[in-house]
Amino acid sequence: MKLDRQKYMLARARACMGQKDLEAAGIPKGTLCRAINGDVRPETAGRIAKALGVDVTEIIETEN
Repeated sequence: MKLDRQKYMLARARACMGQKDLEAAGIPKGTLCRAINGDVRPETAGRIAKALGVDVTEIIETEN
């Protein structure tokens, strides 16, 4: 599973959250970097989505 960088950034913008806000929500900086630049475990994607207040399907890459 991989986060879609553009979708992730849009979700962050909608939530008015920066990286430090996500870190304060309990998601380490290294985890965020790995999630954006590579594969992410489903539970980690879920935690990021929950912190942003979106469904996980809104921030992951989908095959078209």
